[in-house]
Amino acid sequence: MIYRYLFLYKKYCNLEEEEEKWSILMQATPDFICFKDGESRWRKVNEFGRKLYHLENIDYYGKSDLELAELVPFFKEGFKTCYLSDEEVWNAGKLTRLEESFVVPSGELKSFDVIKIPLYYENGSRKGLLTIGRDITQQKVTESILIKREKLSVVGELAAGIAHEIRNPLTSIKGLTQLMHESGNVTQEYAKVMVSEIDRINQIAGGLLALSKPQSREMTTIILNEILQYAINIMRSEALLKDVQIVMAANDQYKIEGDRNSLIQVFINLLKNAMDAMPNGGLINISCQKVMDKIQVIVSDQGMGIPPERLKKIGEPFFTLKEKGMGLGLTISCKIIQDHKGSFEFRSQEGLGTDVVIKLPCGIL
Repeated sequence: MIYRYLFLYKKYCNLEEEEEKWSILMQATPDFICFKDGESRWRKVNEFGRKLYHLENIDYYGKSDLELAELVPFFKEGFKTCYLSDEEVWNAGKLTRLEESFVVPSGELKSFDVIKIPLYYENGSRKGLLTIGRDITQQKVTESILIKREKLSVVGELAAGIAHEIRNPLTSIKGLTQLMHESGNVTQEYAKVMVSEIDRINQIAGGLLALSKPQSREMTTIILNEILQYAINIMRSEALLKDVQIVMAANDQYKIEGDRNSLIQVFINLLKNAMDAMPNGGLINISCQKVMDKIQVIVSDQGMGIPPERLKKIGEPFFTLKEKGMGLGLTISCKIIQDHKGSFEFRSQEGLGTDVVIKLPCGIL
């Protein structure tokens, strides 16, 4: 009997030692830790939790959240929210992670990353609920600052992209206006092109609306060869100034479903990039052919080519090989081709030039 008492006493001492260690750890942690029994009554909470809910001078032991809500009126809504979330955890019957926010007496909004762990007896009845909450208020503030910075970055990217895309049709209009002024002759063809380019500027500016309300492109049946020829005609005056010759090999009339103005925007951008790659002049070849169920367009230049390490970044926002480039032209062009269910591919060798391969589905998209 004496030996049994000694054994039980030793086991009790060990339990007391373990409980003391757990209590020290619980009080030292900067997180909120609370243990409730199977009926959601408070049994133990650390010092951080007592200070957080102003329970230093209140006997919380054995009280529910709804009872504490009456004792600490300021946190009434907070305690009610905790009570409801506890019931949801009990019903779920598993570890649950959630975010809870409430205002403290100082006026600060506190946010917590909360983990609630329901514990059960072997017979399935409720044993207790362990709640651990980490203060993530500063993290939320930091995230808010980063989101604001990201929004400003998006606005800057948008402004740069719009300016970059509007500059191309404006250059065309300016060139045609100068030609008409020098020749003293206003032709119907020049006037038609200028009106078309103004419409394209209007469409680019209208693209801003897509940020607040997504809009679908106006897909119609178009002849791809005519789109290419139109883009060549637009860039021909600039090509003459840069001693660049543009040759197109496309005899068949390939029909696709697409948005005319958007595709013109893509091909003008490609021709402009090809000319910029040949500051001393050269030849741009455009080929168009059907490959299986795709229409393949290849725009080739005789420029210096692109190094392999830079070729991988082509199409990324703000990546450009030009000194005064925005690095958004190809990004926007790639997006337009993707919207047409097509693909972009860049092939280049240093000293031999660059091929841009665009594949678009033929027939109805």
